[in-house]
Amino acid sequence: MTKEAPPKSLKDQNRAALWTTIAANLAALYGFSQYEAMSTMGLKGLVAGATGLVPMAVALIATTLANGFLSAETKARLVFLRWRHALPGHRAFSVFAVADPRIDVEALRKLLGKGWPTIPEDENRVWYRFFKETENDPVILRAHREFLFTRDYAGFAALFLVMFGAAAAFTLRPASVLAVYLAFLVLQLVIARHVAATYGNRLVCTVLARRGAAPVKAPASGRKTPRKEQSKAP
Repeated sequence: MTKEAPPKSLKDQNRAALWTTIAANLAALYGFSQYEAMSTMGLKGLVAGATGLVPMAVALIATTLANGFLSAETKARLVFLRWRHALPGHRAFSVFAVADPRIDVEALRKLLGKGWPTIPEDENRVWYRFFKETENDPVILRAHREFLFTRDYAGFAALFLVMFGAAAAFTLRPASVLAVYLAFLVLQLVIARHVAATYGNRLVCTVLARRGAAPVKAPASGRKTPRKEQSKAP
């Protein structure tokens, strides 16, 4: 019997889409860099300006390497615009649980009892426990994948603004074209960050909603059933 291949992780599933965004950004940079050539020579200008790919290739390599230094915490700070307690899980019960009408707060309170979290660290810890209990739910899987993709895309968008923006300063002429391209990079970052934050908040709410709707198992009493004493013969 052949062994089945292990399922791809969510990050592996997103890898092709992320590389597509990189390729699209590189193509956009090259297209902007050939504005003058295309305005005079048409499509032939794209081929004539192939030497301009050198600084772009350097920018691509630098972006790929720099992405390795962006930790999950750094990306969370970028997406949610917070330095401390950046993840929305830190506000799962104090903010999101009471704001989302899908979430049965009373069911969660009964589930947690006196363990209801009141500080950000505990909120994130309890939420993460709920997440691990429900992470294989198809709805949670989809929400988690969407968040991971947009979070990583936002990280790349920030690097594009720095690395590709620097390469554009050497290759894009006239200045008006450079300004339009930089505006495109800024807009891409703003949109990617906003969408990632939206998906991240939605993931937190979805986990709480699914966990609150799940049936609560009655805790085991831990008592042993007393045995009936055998009657002794007189």
